[in-house]
Amino acid sequence: MSEHFKNLRGDTPFGAARPEGKRALAVAAALTLIQAKVLNSASSGQLQTEMNNLNKYADQIQAALEVV
Repeated sequence: MSEHFKNLRGDTPFGAARPEGKRALAVAAALTLIQAKVLNSASSGQLQTEMNNLNKYADQIQAALEVV
């Protein structure tokens, strides 16, 4: 498992991660997923397509981690 997924919330024994830290973790996780998709794709434009979706992926990861 990628290191980016082990503590995706960014929480520590000292409290919850700050918003910018949470965003950085979500972006890192999204980049890991993009890397996997691009490496397994035969399309030459796959990287650009996925990078155009980076913010959307990070938003979705952050939303999925929100505690209600």
